[in-house]
Amino acid sequence: MIKLIASDMDGTILNTQMLISEENTQAVKDAQAQGIEFMVATGRNRQEALSALDDAGIQCAMICLNGAQVFDKEGNILFNATISKEETLKVLDVLDQAGVYYEVATNNGVYSENQTKRIESFVAMITSHLEHITYKMAVAMASANLKLLSIHYVDSIREELKNPDIEVLKVICFSIEGGKILEPVGEKVSALGSVVVTSSGFNNIEINHKDAQKGIALRHVAKDRGIDLDDVMAIGDNFNDVSMLQIAGVSFAMGNAEPGVKNFAKYETDTNLENGVGKAIKRAIAEKL
Repeated sequence: MIKLIASDMDGTILNTQMLISEENTQAVKDAQAQGIEFMVATGRNRQEALSALDDAGIQCAMICLNGAQVFDKEGNILFNATISKEETLKVLDVLDQAGVYYEVATNNGVYSENQTKRIESFVAMITSHLEHITYKMAVAMASANLKLLSIHYVDSIREELKNPDIEVLKVICFSIEGGKILEPVGEKVSALGSVVVTSSGFNNIEINHKDAQKGIALRHVAKDRGIDLDDVMAIGDNFNDVSMLQIAGVSFAMGNAEPGVKNFAKYETDTNLENGVGKAIKRAIAEKL
């Protein structure tokens, strides 16, 4: 029977309003009341992830930035996997040559060189996860979301990285042309060898240290808790969730998951607009998966 549940956020436990629905919230709290630990595993940083969790009244551990950081429910760091400055600069060289917009997530917040591009990229990400949302609504949501984050708009990210106190946790780049531009960029970045490339939407690729993956982080948490991986449940919708879907004994793909992602899950649930996470949790408990 499951003892630990890890759920992705965007496109998974979050709904159209980027909130956790009442049904999903109740399923999580019911699981916690039965002694099952719940945690989120997200590409977001902790500050951004906390907003939706606090609104739902859910306190839990977090895998953030695709596994670059793991926090306990009190916010203490349990695990950290950073990209070296040298490797980061190599990644930025590839991205600059391709002419794609990127930003860098660090222990001091997110760095961006273009506020307009950042909003455009978030709008594209939101509309990719929420098919029925209007462009105007997406712009409003993106603007509100970005106000919650620690964003540093700078002239040169490279100059900021000269600060020895800054640690790089993730690089994410965006293109509204999607795979046409991003696939060859991802291949070049992957060839560097020390990083892993995943995606949380059609318009982005996310670059982490090779040890910063949701699956690796989830394995680390399970081991720390003394929980067998057969008793771990993972729920996700996109390619940055694949590593945890592969290692979990019980794995659910969302109904809105990318087709390729569904191949890695043992079960499928409803979409994020139909409380798929809550239904998956209830099923797992009821059927003792």
